[in-house]
Amino acid sequence: MTASADAAHLAQLNVATLLHPLDDPRIAPFVEMLESINTLADGTPGFVWRLVEEGAADATALRPAGENVIVNLTVWESPEALWDFTYRSGHLEAMRRRREWFERHVEAHLVLWWVPAGHLPTVGEALERLADLRANGPSPRAFTFASSYTAAEAAQHLQAVPQRQP
Repeated sequence: MTASADAAHLAQLNVATLLHPLDDPRIAPFVEMLESINTLADGTPGFVWRLVEEGAADATALRPAGENVIVNLTVWESPEALWDFTYRSGHLEAMRRRREWFERHVEAHLVLWWVPAGHLPTVGEALERLADLRANGPSPRAFTFASSYTAAEAAQHLQAVPQRQP
């Protein structure tokens, strides 16, 4: 990855612990929103990619972080594009209602990191970044909106510091 903004995209992982199984009627309003939210994301300027289960429209059946934990893994052209989708679109309604469906997290549940443009992160890579954030706090390697770093800072950091193990 170079310092050029055009050479890097922003990866995002969000994990959410369900209060009830995904097929429980109390989670139905969330499930009903999924298709429209995913369609909205897919059409948002700056959207690059999102994880979906093979043969499915979303990733809710994938449970790499635990049986009751769903994951959302996406790639965006910029932090602004992700921010606009998250907080300035119809996605905000789902955010406002999240306590109806998900447990309150006591540790980091969202991690951001820079990837080379064209790279699609794996779930393992994403979970490792989340573990790094939880263990070491924000850094150019794993950060949040509140503690963000530029692609250039991340590239410089990765050249100067050997990768940490969570």
